[in-house]
Amino acid sequence: MTEKEPTQRLKEHNEGTNSWTRQNGPFKMLYFEKYFCRKDAEQRELFYKSGIGRKIRNAILSVIN
Repeated sequence: MTEKEPTQRLKEHNEGTNSWTRQNGPFKMLYFEKYFCRKDAEQRELFYKSGIGRKIRNAILSVIN
């Protein structure tokens, strides 16, 4: 979750702005959702990290890949 544009955040990740992204990149954007309310974005992120949310996320990504 970020307030930055997704393409800008991806660029930062691929530039290795922290140690985890340096060691685990490069990254490509497969999917993103945009919310106007920070609370909604936080809830959606937590949902995708839950059991059923992870299954839905993986289904979305399997269609994209």
